[in-house]
Amino acid sequence: MISMASATLALLGFAHAAQAHQIWIEQPAGQQNAIVRFGEFGENLREASPGLLDKFGQPTATLIAGQGEKAAEVRKAADGFALSFGAARGESIVAADERYPLYTWKKDGKDTLNRYYPAARLITSFAAQSPKLALDLVPTGKDGEFKLYLKGQPKAGAKVALVTQSGWAKEAQTDAQGLVQFDMPWKGTYVAEVSVNDATAGERAGAGGTEKFDAVSYVTSLTYVKPDGVEPIPAPPAAAPNQ
Repeated sequence: MISMASATLALLGFAHAAQAHQIWIEQPAGQQNAIVRFGEFGENLREASPGLLDKFGQPTATLIAGQGEKAAEVRKAADGFALSFGAARGESIVAADERYPLYTWKKDGKDTLNRYYPAARLITSFAAQSPKLALDLVPTGKDGEFKLYLKGQPKAGAKVALVTQSGWAKEAQTDAQGLVQFDMPWKGTYVAEVSVNDATAGERAGAGGTEKFDAVSYVTSLTYVKPDGVEPIPAPPAAAPNQ
Protein backbone atom coordinates (compact mmCIF):
# COMPACT_ATOMS: atom_id res chain seq x y z
CA MET A 1 0.00 0.00 0.00
CA ILE A 2 1.34 3.42 -0.97
CA SER A 3 0.02 6.26 1.17
CA MET A 4 -1.16 9.56 -0.27
CA ALA A 5 1.83 11.35 1.24
CA SER A 6 4.23 8.82 -0.28
CA ALA A 7 2.58 9.38 -3.64
CA THR A 8 3.23 13.07 -3.14
CA LEU A 9 6.90 12.28 -2.57
CA ALA A 10 7.11 10.42 -5.88
CA LEU A 11 5.23 13.16 -7.72
CA LEU A 12 7.19 16.10 -6.40
CA GLY A 13 10.61 14.52 -6.06
CA PHE A 14 11.15 15.58 -2.44
CA ALA A 15 14.72 14.97 -1.31
CA HIS A 16 13.98 13.92 2.26
CA ALA A 17 11.91 11.13 3.77
CA ALA A 18 10.37 13.61 6.18
CA GLN A 19 8.34 15.22 3.39
CA ALA A 20 6.86 11.81 2.53
CA HIS A 21 5.15 11.58 5.90
CA GLN A 22 2.09 13.10 7.47
CA ILE A 23 1.06 13.85 11.02
CA TRP A 24 -2.03 12.36 12.59
CA ILE A 25 -3.64 12.52 16.02
CA GLU A 26 -4.13 9.42 18.16
CA GLN A 27 -5.97 9.02 21.43
CA PRO A 28 -4.90 5.56 22.64
CA ALA A 29 -7.58 3.45 24.32
CA GLY A 30 -7.56 3.88 28.07
CA GLN A 31 -5.67 7.18 27.93
CA GLN A 32 -7.21 10.58 28.51
CA ASN A 33 -4.74 12.59 26.47
CA ALA A 34 -4.10 12.63 22.73
CA ILE A 35 -0.76 12.58 20.94
CA VAL A 36 0.37 13.92 17.55
CA ARG A 37 2.29 11.28 15.58
CA PHE A 38 4.58 11.73 12.58
CA GLY A 39 5.17 8.93 10.08
CA GLU A 40 3.00 6.55 8.04
CA PHE A 41 -0.10 5.24 9.83
CA GLY A 42 -0.82 2.59 7.18
CA GLU A 43 2.70 1.18 7.59
CA ASN A 44 2.59 1.27 11.42
CA LEU A 45 5.50 3.70 11.32
CA ARG A 46 5.86 6.33 14.02
CA GLU A 47 8.97 8.45 13.83
CA ALA A 48 10.89 9.01 17.04
CA SER A 49 13.37 11.27 18.77
CA PRO A 50 16.29 11.15 18.23
CA GLY A 51 15.44 10.82 14.54
CA LEU A 52 13.06 12.35 12.01
CA LEU A 53 10.70 13.54 14.74
CA ASP A 54 13.33 16.16 15.48
CA LYS A 55 12.59 17.83 12.11
CA PHE A 56 9.63 19.45 13.83
CA GLY A 57 9.77 22.61 15.85
CA GLN A 58 6.68 22.66 18.03
CA PRO A 59 3.28 21.76 16.56
CA THR A 60 0.27 23.59 17.92
CA ALA A 61 -3.04 21.92 18.79
CA THR A 62 -6.53 23.12 19.67
CA LEU A 63 -9.51 21.38 21.27
CA ILE A 64 -12.84 22.25 19.62
CA ALA A 65 -15.78 21.69 21.97
CA GLY A 66 -19.28 22.97 22.54
CA GLN A 67 -17.96 25.39 25.14
CA GLY A 68 -15.49 26.90 22.68
CA GLU A 69 -11.85 26.33 21.76
CA LYS A 70 -8.86 25.61 24.00
CA ALA A 71 -5.18 25.64 23.05
CA ALA A 72 -3.14 22.62 24.14
CA GLU A 73 0.09 22.47 26.01
CA VAL A 74 2.30 20.38 23.71
CA ARG A 75 5.16 18.31 25.14
CA LYS A 76 7.66 16.54 22.93
CA ALA A 77 7.96 12.85 23.78
CA ALA A 78 10.14 10.09 22.34
CA ASP A 79 7.41 8.97 19.90
CA GLY A 80 5.35 12.08 19.21
CA PHE A 81 3.97 15.27 20.72
CA ALA A 82 1.81 14.69 23.78
CA LEU A 83 -1.15 17.02 24.28
CA SER A 84 -2.48 18.25 27.61
CA PHE A 85 -5.98 16.92 26.88
CA GLY A 86 -7.98 14.48 24.81
CA ALA A 87 -11.26 14.74 22.94
CA ALA A 88 -14.50 13.60 24.57
CA ARG A 89 -17.53 12.46 22.59
CA GLY A 90 -18.65 15.24 20.26
CA GLU A 91 -15.33 17.09 20.49
CA SER A 92 -12.52 17.46 17.95
CA ILE A 93 -8.81 18.29 17.99
CA VAL A 94 -6.84 20.03 15.23
CA ALA A 95 -3.05 20.34 15.02
CA ALA A 96 -0.52 21.80 12.59
CA ASP A 97 3.17 22.56 12.24
CA GLU A 98 3.33 25.99 10.61
CA ARG A 99 7.10 26.28 11.22
CA TYR A 100 8.35 23.16 9.46
CA PRO A 101 11.67 24.14 7.78
CA LEU A 102 11.50 25.34 4.17
CA TYR A 103 13.19 23.06 1.66
CA THR A 104 14.66 23.43 -1.82
CA TRP A 105 13.17 21.57 -4.78
CA LYS A 106 14.50 21.68 -8.34
CA LYS A 107 11.78 22.35 -10.92
CA ASP A 108 12.53 22.76 -14.63
CA GLY A 109 16.22 23.05 -13.78
CA LYS A 110 15.61 25.87 -11.31
CA ASP A 111 15.82 25.74 -7.52
CA THR A 112 12.59 26.75 -5.81
CA LEU A 113 12.04 27.26 -2.09
CA ASN A 114 9.00 25.40 -0.84
CA ARG A 115 6.94 25.07 2.31
CA TYR A 116 5.72 21.76 3.75
CA TYR A 117 2.57 22.31 5.82
CA PRO A 118 1.46 19.20 7.76
CA ALA A 119 -1.81 19.28 9.70
CA ALA A 120 -4.25 16.86 11.33
CA ARG A 121 -7.73 16.54 12.78
CA LEU A 122 -9.22 14.02 15.23
CA ILE A 123 -12.99 13.55 15.26
CA THR A 124 -15.16 11.57 17.68
CA SER A 125 -18.36 11.60 15.62
CA PHE A 126 -19.60 12.44 12.14
CA ALA A 127 -21.39 15.60 13.31
CA ALA A 128 -20.83 18.38 10.77
CA GLN A 129 -17.87 20.66 11.46
CA SER A 130 -16.45 23.85 9.97
CA PRO A 131 -12.91 24.04 8.56
CA LYS A 132 -10.14 25.38 10.80
CA LEU A 133 -6.95 24.26 9.04
CA ALA A 134 -5.45 25.61 5.81
CA LEU A 135 -6.20 22.22 4.21
CA ASP A 136 -8.97 20.62 6.22
CA LEU A 137 -11.05 17.46 5.83
CA VAL A 138 -14.18 17.66 7.97
CA PRO A 139 -17.22 15.43 8.57
CA THR A 140 -20.49 16.57 7.00
CA GLY A 141 -23.00 14.95 9.36
CA LYS A 142 -23.38 11.81 7.24
CA ASP A 143 -21.52 8.63 8.22
CA GLY A 144 -18.41 8.15 6.08
CA GLU A 145 -18.80 11.46 4.24
CA PHE A 146 -16.22 14.25 4.41
CA LYS A 147 -15.70 17.64 2.80
CA LEU A 148 -12.30 19.01 1.84
CA TYR A 149 -11.48 22.71 2.15
CA LEU A 150 -8.42 24.61 0.98
CA LYS A 151 -8.10 28.06 2.58
CA GLY A 152 -11.77 27.92 3.56
CA GLN A 153 -13.08 27.02 0.10
CA PRO A 154 -14.31 23.57 -1.07
CA LYS A 155 -11.56 21.72 -2.93
CA ALA A 156 -12.65 19.59 -5.90
CA GLY A 157 -10.64 16.91 -7.69
CA ALA A 158 -8.33 15.96 -4.81
CA LYS A 159 -7.47 12.32 -4.09
CA VAL A 160 -8.20 11.18 -0.54
CA ALA A 161 -6.85 7.89 0.82
CA LEU A 162 -8.51 6.14 3.77
CA VAL A 163 -6.17 3.72 5.55
CA THR A 164 -6.07 1.46 8.57
CA GLN A 165 -2.98 0.40 10.49
CA SER A 166 -3.12 -3.03 8.81
CA GLY A 167 -2.43 -1.38 5.45
CA TRP A 168 -6.00 -1.77 4.15
CA ALA A 169 -6.78 1.30 2.04
CA LYS A 170 -9.34 2.91 -0.23
CA GLU A 171 -8.97 5.94 -2.44
CA ALA A 172 -11.59 8.36 -3.76
CA GLN A 173 -11.69 11.79 -5.35
CA THR A 174 -13.54 14.82 -4.06
CA ASP A 175 -16.45 15.95 -6.25
CA ALA A 176 -17.28 19.46 -7.43
CA GLN A 177 -18.44 20.40 -3.91
CA GLY A 178 -15.34 18.96 -2.26
CA LEU A 179 -17.26 15.93 -0.96
CA VAL A 180 -15.92 12.38 -0.68
CA GLN A 181 -17.67 9.27 0.65
CA PHE A 182 -16.21 6.04 2.06
CA ASP A 183 -17.56 2.71 3.28
CA MET A 184 -15.88 1.92 6.60
CA PRO A 185 -16.39 -1.81 7.30
CA TRP A 186 -13.78 -2.33 9.99
CA LYS A 187 -13.97 -1.63 13.69
CA GLY A 188 -11.09 0.51 14.92
CA THR A 189 -8.97 3.44 13.80
CA TYR A 190 -9.09 5.00 10.33
CA VAL A 191 -6.87 7.79 9.05
CA ALA A 192 -7.84 9.73 5.92
CA GLU A 193 -4.91 11.38 4.14
CA VAL A 194 -4.90 14.09 1.48
CA SER A 195 -2.27 16.36 -0.05
CA VAL A 196 -2.53 19.42 -2.28
CA ASN A 197 0.34 21.28 -3.93
CA ASP A 198 -0.31 25.02 -4.17
CA ALA A 199 2.04 26.85 -6.54
CA THR A 200 1.24 30.22 -4.96
CA ALA A 201 4.22 32.13 -3.59
CA GLY A 202 4.00 33.58 -0.10
CA GLU A 203 5.84 34.42 3.06
CA ARG A 204 5.74 33.64 6.77
CA ALA A 205 7.35 34.93 9.93
CA GLY A 206 10.47 32.96 10.87
CA ALA A 207 12.97 33.00 13.71
CA GLY A 208 15.34 35.11 11.65
CA GLY A 209 12.68 37.36 10.11
CA THR A 210 10.38 36.98 7.13
CA GLU A 211 10.77 33.76 5.11
CA LYS A 212 9.61 33.78 1.49
CA PHE A 213 8.64 30.62 -0.41
CA ASP A 214 7.59 29.74 -3.95
CA ALA A 215 4.95 27.06 -3.28
CA VAL A 216 3.26 25.10 -0.50
CA SER A 217 2.71 21.38 -0.13
CA TYR A 218 -0.27 20.92 2.18
CA VAL A 219 -0.62 17.46 3.74
CA THR A 220 -3.45 16.82 6.18
CA SER A 221 -5.12 13.87 7.87
CA LEU A 222 -8.30 13.01 9.72
CA THR A 223 -8.51 10.30 12.41
CA TYR A 224 -11.70 8.51 13.46
CA VAL A 225 -12.09 5.49 15.72
CA LYS A 226 -15.12 3.44 14.62
CA PRO A 227 -16.64 1.71 17.66
CA ASP A 228 -18.26 -1.15 15.74
CA GLY A 229 -17.89 -3.21 12.59
CA VAL A 230 -15.90 -6.20 11.37
CA GLU A 231 -12.94 -7.09 13.57
CA PRO A 232 -9.90 -5.36 12.04
CA ILE A 233 -7.06 -7.07 10.22
CA PRO A 234 -4.07 -7.20 12.59
CA ALA A 235 -1.49 -4.48 12.09
CA PRO A 236 2.00 -5.49 10.92
CA PRO A 237 4.88 -5.22 13.37
CA ALA A 238 5.82 -1.65 14.13
CA ALA A 239 8.24 -0.30 11.52
CA ALA A 240 11.62 0.92 12.70
CA PRO A 241 11.82 4.74 12.87
CA ASN A 242 14.25 6.53 10.56
CA GLN A 243 17.36 8.09 12.01
